[in-house]
Formats: sequence, C-alpha cells, structure tokens
Amino acid sequence: MENQIFELQYAIDTFYFVICGALVMWMAAGFAMLEAGLVRAKNTTEILTKNVALFAIACTMYMVCGYAIMYDGGIFLKGITDFDLGGVLSASAENGFDGDSVYSGASDFFFQVVFVATAMSIVSGAVAERMKLWAFLLFAVVMTGLIYPLEGAWTWGGADVFGMYNLGDLGFSDFAGSGIVHMAGAAAALAGVLLLGPRKGKYGANGQINAIPGANLPLATLGTFILWMGWFGFNGGSVLKLGDAANAHSVAVVFMNTNAAAAGGAIAALIVARILFGKSDLTMLLNGALAGLVAITAEPSTPTPLLATLFGALGGVLVVFSIVTLDKLKVDDPVGAISVHGVVGLLGLLLVPITNSDSSFSGQIIGALTIFIWVFVASLIVWGILKAVMGVRVTEEEEYEGMDLVDCGMEAYPEFVKS
Repeated sequence: MENQIFELQYAIDTFYFVICGALVMWMAAGFAMLEAGLVRAKNTTEILTKNVALFAIACTMYMVCGYAIMYDGGIFLKGITDFDLGGVLSASAENGFDGDSVYSGASDFFFQVVFVATAMSIVSGAVAERMKLWAFLLFAVVMTGLIYPLEGAWTWGGADVFGMYNLGDLGFSDFAGSGIVHMAGAAAALAGVLLLGPRKGKYGANGQINAIPGANLPLATLGTFILWMGWFGFNGGSVLKLGDAANAHSVAVVFMNTNAAAAGGAIAALIVARILFGKSDLTMLLNGALAGLVAITAEPSTPTPLLATLFGALGGVLVVFSIVTLDKLKVDDPVGAISVHGVVGLLGLLLVPITNSDSSFSGQIIGALTIFIWVFVASLIVWGILKAVMGVRVTEEEEYEGMDLVDCGMEAYPEFVKS
C-alpha cells in the first residue's frame, strides 16, 4: 500500500512539474509579444528572432552544462533520463518516505530550464533596437551556460559562494526567483545597456527625453496577459509538490497571492501615472502588473491576500518612479525591463522577512548583493569582450534603417511605412 501511495504521489508531482514548466515556457511567448509591441515597427522581426533563438540556446546550454553546474545533475543530463522503479522504491523505503516531494529528474530539468530562458528574455528587451543580433546570441550562450547556473548553485543549489559562505545559512530566501531569476536578468541587461549607450534620438543635447513609442500596443497588452498567466506556473510550480492536501492548499494560496499582487501592481501604477503625467499611461499599467508579479515572486506562500495586494502595489508604484529615474540618468531601456525585473526584484527580496520568519533582512541583502555583483560584473566582462572582438552595436545608418532589414532581411509589417 505504501508503494502504491508513493507511486501515485510520484506521478502527481511529476505531472504538476511538467504542466507548470509548460506554463512558464509559455511566458517566452509573452516576452516576445510584449517586446514586439514596445519596439518600433522596423525592429519587430529582429526582436522576435532574438526571443525564439535565446529560448533554444538556453535549453541547449542548460542541457550541456548549466544544470550540472547548478545542481550537479551530470553534463549532457547523464543519468537524468534513467528510471528504475525498484530503485526508487528501495530508496524511498530506506529513507523513510514521509510525503516529501518526489518526482522525475527529467521533470525537474524541464521546470528549471524554462527559468533560465526567462532570465535571458529580460535582457532581450532592454538592449533592443541597437544591438547586433549575433553579439546578443553569443552572450546568451555564456549567460545561460555559466553566469546564471553559477548564481543558481549558490542559492537554490545550496552551494557555498566561491567556498566562502552559504546564502541559505545566512537567512536568504527566494521562493521562485525575484532575485535569482529576475534581478539576475536585469543585472545582465544593465551591463549591456551601459556599454551600448542609448538609441539615437532618445536624449537631446539639452537633456530632454524624447519618447520613442512602441509600434503595437495591442501586442504588448497580449504579451502582458500571457506573462500574467504563465506566472501561475512560475510561482505555483515552485511549491514543488501537489500530491497531498497541505501542499495542494499551498499551491492554491500561491496562485491567489500571485494574482492579487499583479492586480495591485497594475492599479497602483495606473494611479501614479495619472497623477504624474495627467494621462492613463497603458505602458505604465502593463509594467505595473508585471512589477506586482515580480514583487510577490520572492515569497508568494506566506502573505495574506491583502498583504500580497499591497506588496504588488508597492512594486507598481516603484516601477513608475524607477522608469522615470533611469530615463533621467540616460539609461535607455525600451521596455522598462531593468526597472520591472531589477529594481522591483530587489524590493521583492526585501519584503520576504515581513511574512517569512525563516529569512532575515541581512541575509536578503547579502544574497541580493551576491547575485547582482556576480551577474553584473561577469556580464560586463562578457559584453566587453564581445565589444572588442566583434562590436555589440550596429552603425548609425543601420539603426536608422531598422534591425529587421539589417539582421533578418525581412520586415514584420512590409505593407506599412517604417516608423
């Protein structure tokens, strides 16, 4: 009877992992649509190419070495695809199976690999409209094969940071990746943006900031809703288990709080934008919803629904001011990715100790600094090498012509005049 219960839980937890992984994979479509909507028409094909290619690169590099670095899972996933029911049951009996998470190693890899792609997708939007496609793709190889897996090993993997200290022992906690995934992606993006410089015409000689509107706000809105839906897999799957009553309830709470935070972020950003700009800015509303989602990702299981809404609202308020501030500093981020995922990702980490007594503010700060410094410095080095070897920015003439024709030789909207 115990073996039958074990097999059933194994099947349920494995299936849940796979389904949540599929939801997170669908976030790739959300990033693609969001970014395609927020860039100019002449750069749409290229941004879509980047999003599909980076996902494929992330999946391959994480299979080749990333998973092994992060979890010691074996290069080329050696042993991950093996299955021996007798061995699994024997191990369960030997360890005194007590209802903990039990699932296929292959399902764990699939769930983890889509997180890697999410981190890399954050970089795509921030460097849009002026970066060489192949420089970006080469960076994706290093980011998904080494930079992200190493900081993942120090956090979710439980390894010591360069053999010096263990973040978990210091009171660091990040339930689904506000820092490990989102802030890490933003740190890599910031390094690239600083080396690239702003788009031509974004900032005037006298310090004025010139808006460069996106070409397709319906697509950006669709992308936001896709990301909102995919986030249920992102946070809900991070419970790591469904096969008993307590964890099933925890999954439901995580779904509820994730949704509440997104709603709170959207409402708060819309109100702040109306007060600051005198208009109901759709792009701020969209980024507010995403900011709410990022803010709750570090700990969606312990807040009450009201607190989750307030945490999301804090993210929504912060993201508006962050986007405005970065623009004043002439940090050109076409989609607001650094603010949404980086600044609010840090906020999410700092909110954890309010409801999770297993974490500490000092641990959260040390963890955030570890992640940011490693990813930013490593990314800056890689971007710098790419800049010296092949260049990372297209010429002024190519930027004016548009990345679609320069990199891909085709336009997304050939019947329309380029904007």
